[in-house]
Amino acid sequence: MKKTLLFVGFLLFSVITFGAQVVTYQFAEKDSALFMDVYMPSQEITGKRPCVLYVFGGGFVTGSRLDSSVVAFCDTLAERGFVVAAIDYRLGMKGKKMKGLFSAAKNVEHAINLAVEDLFSAISFLIAHSDVLTIDPQKIILMGSSAGAITVLQSDYELGNRTEVTKVVPDSFRFAGVVSFAGAVFSRHGLVKYKTHAPAPTLMFHGTADKLVTYNKIQFANLGFFGTNALGKRFAKFGYPHYIYRYEELGHEVAILPHNLNVNDICWFIENMVFQQKFYQIDMLHKDIDLINNRPSYSGIDPFTFYKE
Repeated sequence: MKKTLLFVGFLLFSVITFGAQVVTYQFAEKDSALFMDVYMPSQEITGKRPCVLYVFGGGFVTGSRLDSSVVAFCDTLAERGFVVAAIDYRLGMKGKKMKGLFSAAKNVEHAINLAVEDLFSAISFLIAHSDVLTIDPQKIILMGSSAGAITVLQSDYELGNRTEVTKVVPDSFRFAGVVSFAGAVFSRHGLVKYKTHAPAPTLMFHGTADKLVTYNKIQFANLGFFGTNALGKRFAKFGYPHYIYRYEELGHEVAILPHNLNVNDICWFIENMVFQQKFYQIDMLHKDIDLINNRPSYSGIDPFTFYKE
């Protein structure tokens, strides 16, 4: 692996990985410095490229943009021609030990808010440096796994309601698309609603037996956590473009499985529903007996285990 030390603005260093050049930038200073690794495709083209912003998982407790599965997936996307930005975010559940459902909900909400704030800081950085990075700010696609999937879905929800955290990006800014690997949206206002503008075209993968990030919903009065099945019903009701890929009888391993098994599906979604803006409402149920019987383990953290003594 070749490393070249460079200093251009926030640029820290450049690394050559499998097929992409990876450039590391500091994009924000919060409780600590936050970095992003930008994977540049090896193919030479004229003009600006679409950009995928990827958010790792780990229950808001652990995980890293440097995890081997993240690096491999980002490199795969770069080989497909995308500029990929894998970002840090603050792990708001790290070290938290609480008892009680409402205490847990409060702290999970706080962790989500921190991650969303950091994501919008990263978006602001990408927009400001789009010329240097040769990316098209109108073609920024969010992707995330587990806690990262919650973060990307929540970010588009906040943008769709133009909440305070979104004010760091221009009023006209929209995400081009969202891809969630086992995610959900947190709401204090009952069922999920996009009051300012519609959500971006959204692709959601989820295991129907997921016990870590709810596939359906968890709701107490107006307080709720809405998974892929619940979101799919809202998207269908209001006519929002979406593609739901359900893995029957699988659990939270679906936070990682599509990185290897569904790259072509992801690229089809981006080409047709994001770039060409074709309207589809797709709902697919996939049942693979071999996967069910030989399911891979998921190494992520269940944040709710940290609420117990």
